[in-house]
This record gives sequence, structure tokens and C-alpha cells, in this order.
Amino acid sequence: MHNHTPDERAARVPTIHVVSDSIGETAQVVARAAAAQFGVTNPRLEVFSKVKSYREVHDYLTEHVRYHQQTLGDDRILVFYTIVDAGIRRELAAFTARHPNILAVDVMTSAVDAIAEMSGMEPVNEPGTLRVVDQNYFRRIAALEFTIAHDDGRAPEDLTKADIVLLGVSRSSKTPLSIYLSQQGYKVANVPLDPATEPPAQIFDVDRTRLFGLMTTPEVLGPIRQRRMKKSGRVGLISQRYADPAYIYEDLEKSRALMRRLGCIVIHTEQRAVEETAQEILRYYERSHPTSADIID
Repeated sequence: MHNHTPDERAARVPTIHVVSDSIGETAQVVARAAAAQFGVTNPRLEVFSKVKSYREVHDYLTEHVRYHQQTLGDDRILVFYTIVDAGIRRELAAFTARHPNILAVDVMTSAVDAIAEMSGMEPVNEPGTLRVVDQNYFRRIAALEFTIAHDDGRAPEDLTKADIVLLGVSRSSKTPLSIYLSQQGYKVANVPLDPATEPPAQIFDVDRTRLFGLMTTPEVLGPIRQRRMKKSGRVGLISQRYADPAYIYEDLEKSRALMRRLGCIVIHTEQRAVEETAQEILRYYERSHPTSADIID
């Protein structure tokens, strides 16, 4: 993995076709977690959901095999599937066994069978049971809404209402981390830091066990900001300073000094997947807030 750039790794990981008789949420989570092991945190996913019959799956896979052959000269495709209907699942397994160019991963069956064997119970075999509307579901929705409303320093008067507050300079992964944590049920606010702007006064009222400073290195941050500038088409003196090594060093040093004043926990984000950084944050957070573990079911 270290021999390839991020763009090269992203190009080498194939499109993952998610096939499900529900919405494919479980297979998407597994696909992203697997791709993250190769340094790709946002793999290309194509979702074919709400499957009602084997014929639909057969036609979908046949069409995409043909498309890959015509456009890429390679008829291999990668499929992650969660099919609860036993009949569809058996026919799909038989079909992929006859077509070695289709690499298919049955995400659910082994896990369900193992629980059934150990528990002595029978599974309900109903698609979409992961999304049953319960208290935890509504908690996640509320957390996501809070997090979106408090992204990038918005509504600083609500900082003390957040479960977790993230601080960091531009391009230190604040927003991706906030969204990921909110999907676990945590209300997250994030506050951008830069040398020219003072942080909101309300940040000093936040319990420091809820404060997390995101830190990286100039060597990692510089190229990220340069790519961001090219992508956004920024021009002018301000944009040039944005990716200037001296400015980046000042940016990081000032933010580090503020984090020391606040007494917050500092988390390094360089060369780490969002999921990995989030788990480190939660390990610290749950030591001070042990009942928060109940948020995640």
C-alpha cells in the first residue's frame, strides 16, 4: 500500500456492487471498512437495492459484466450482497459459482448462521431489520441533524450542548469525523482554527473531556491543501498563503497552543482512516462518559 499514492490506491480498488433485498446499508458499511484497509476511505459503490427476485439480480449482474468487458476490457466484477430471501440467495450463489469472473461476498449468511447455532434461535429472515425504527434510530437522526447544523463553527452558542466538540485547522478531517461520529449517535460540533481568527468564546465553557483537538503535520497537510486549491480553483494572495509551508506551520503551532490552553485531548489524524481516528476519540470519550456506550447498539 505504501508504494502507491492515494489516487493510485483509489483507482486500483474496483467498483463494489452492493446487492440487497433491503437498502444495502450493511453491505455498504462492510465494503467501506474493507476498502479502508487499503487506504481508500471512499470507495466507488453501486447499489442495487430492494431486490424482489433472482431474475432481477441475474439481469443486473449480466448487464454489468458485459459493460465492464466493453468499457474496461475486463469482465470481472466485485459484488457484496445481503440477501435474506433464502431462495434468491441460493440461486445467486449458484450463479456466481458458475461465473468465476464475478467475485461475490455474502456479507450476512455466515454471521446469521453462527448466531443461530450458538443461540438455538431461528432468524426472522426479514429484510431491513437493522433499520427498525426504535429509540436508537431516532437518536442517530437527531445526532446527525445537530452535527450538520453545527459544522464548521456554526451556532457556537450551542457548543456546550454537544457530546463531542472537534477543533482543528482547515483540512484536518473535522467534517468527515463529525459525520461519522454522528452516525454512531453522538451530537458533534466542529470548530475551524486559523491564525487570523479567534475561536468562539463559548469553546472555553465546554467540558474538556468533550473537547478533542485534531492535529496533523505540515508534510501531510501541505499537499492536501494544494490539491484542495486546485480543485476549488482558488486564486490570489489568500489562497497562496493557504498552502504556504510557513503559514501551515504557524497555523498548526497556534492551534496546538490553543489546545494546550483548553486542556483538550489531542488526536493525530495523519495517514489514518476516519474510522480509526473516530475509534480513538471514542475510547477517550467513553472513559469519562461510560454511559455513552449505550448510544451504540
